Amino acid sequence: MGSLTNSQKIYNTFVSNGEKEISLNTVNSYIKHIEDSFIVGKSNRYNIKLKKYIQTPRKYYFTDIGLRNARLNFRQQEENHIMENIIYNELIVRGYNVDVGVVEVRESGQNRKQLEVDFVCNLGNKRYYIQSALILETREKTIQEERPLMNINDNFKKIIVVKDNMKHWYTEEGILVIGIQEFLLNQNSLDL
Repeated sequence: MGSLTNSQKIYNTFVSNGEKEISLNTVNSYIKHIEDSFIVGKSNRYNIKLKKYIQTPRKYYFTDIGLRNARLNFRQQEENHIMENIIYNELIVRGYNVDVGVVEVRESGQNRKQLEVDFVCNLGNKRYYIQSALILETREKTIQEERPLMNINDNFKKIIVVKDNMKHWYTEEGILVIGIQEFLLNQNSLDL
């Protein structure tokens, strides 16, 4: 949930655990069936600067967190991934096409690094870039979450959703910081 993956990675995990009777085609089939049954939703990777899709890896999110938790017997309660999944589900319900953003930046000379934007949301002519961050307890953490957003050279709205139940505010760089509760309960929260 909320981690980059692909069918090859899943297949390799089965093989390394001793499963000999599975093929890559079987894994691809199962993923497709799970998507078709609306158990999970798929989010493709999108290179924001080059304006093109990257085929693999992708992120998958559960359409019902309760079913996911029940199936796992309430283990693996990674709050940050669960919050990211909830944000994804809400954006889908609101009608957005939701992708995972990739921004390439140059660091110290020729080194390139890919930064991830949790969600690139599109609906008609509207676009939002959204980061999911459990808490922004320090200025350093705020800068870390802002960094991918600050490397996007367009004027679409940039947002960080946090767990705290607080009044929304803007960072020095003009990025909206909003609590998850306000985000979920206010249909117009992206336009604050």
